Amino acid sequence: MTIGIAVGARGAARAALAGLKAVEAVGRGAIGGFVSLTAITPDGTVHDLGVQRGGAQAMLAHPLFPTVAEAELAVLMSSGPDRPEPLSQFTPATADAGLMTGHRLPNMPEPDGTPPNLVALRAMRDGMPPDRAIAHALDAAPQLDAGLIAMTLTGQIALANSTSVGARDDIGEALVVEPGLSVGVLHNSILPHQALAGLAVSAIRDRLAPRDAWTGSALAEGLTVHPGTRDRALLIEPYTGKALAFEAAGDEWRRPEWEGCPVRRGDPVLAAGRIVGSVVTEVYCVLRDGTVTRARGDGTITWAPVEPAEAT
Repeated sequence: MTIGIAVGARGAARAALAGLKAVEAVGRGAIGGFVSLTAITPDGTVHDLGVQRGGAQAMLAHPLFPTVAEAELAVLMSSGPDRPEPLSQFTPATADAGLMTGHRLPNMPEPDGTPPNLVALRAMRDGMPPDRAIAHALDAAPQLDAGLIAMTLTGQIALANSTSVGARDDIGEALVVEPGLSVGVLHNSILPHQALAGLAVSAIRDRLAPRDAWTGSALAEGLTVHPGTRDRALLIEPYTGKALAFEAAGDEWRRPEWEGCPVRRGDPVLAAGRIVGSVVTEVYCVLRDGTVTRARGDGTITWAPVEPAEAT
């Protein structure tokens, strides 16, 4: 039971919920019930939000969710419904140490009476890095039914399971550490378990930097494919951004009948011979004598600007 997700990035709370929502859409089992979400906003305030039923969608509709929209550090835990209150016991955090989440029952006390998530959080407050803080909390009691994800205020992140949880046959995990992005995922009792952690990470990445984001668009119908030295390119007007034509080296585009994509994702967008963009969405076109007469499906081409270093 339970999935824990931690995200360190701008828009962390909404990204973490995007990961949870993707898992809910695919997985079956201990999912779709409670969500405990804890976030630290740039002013250092710790926000605890909780819902008992409805999963990610219910949390997104929480009246206080807008208060964490700017958070760059967020963790959540989710499972079935009706967990013990306060739900924040599953995702404790302090403004001077960091945030904790995990899976199974990291809120249940160790032999000394302290829950392992609080043991790790206090260890981070005392200066331990996340990996050592988790080991400090779990290694002394291998029978603990807990897995932990720890994240510091700077986005340092680590995760691990207790020995007993690590022996389960239904667990999954993912850890991402990149400039500007930290993600940790632990889960169990949600199937098919082999792919869910990776799915959550992909959904988080997509929320933070969607690959289909675009700034320019045009209808392909009516555009002509001109011969050129490039394999494929879209030509637009420099100031208005109006699509003018395609450029392609292959003769097949100017045959009496042809079908295909005159430009593909990643092909250059040219304005007065200069690369100003890159194609995002391609179109399946029906061409007659080099002109697009219609599209099979959506006929809209989209593109996004490129950085100056890419415009070569």
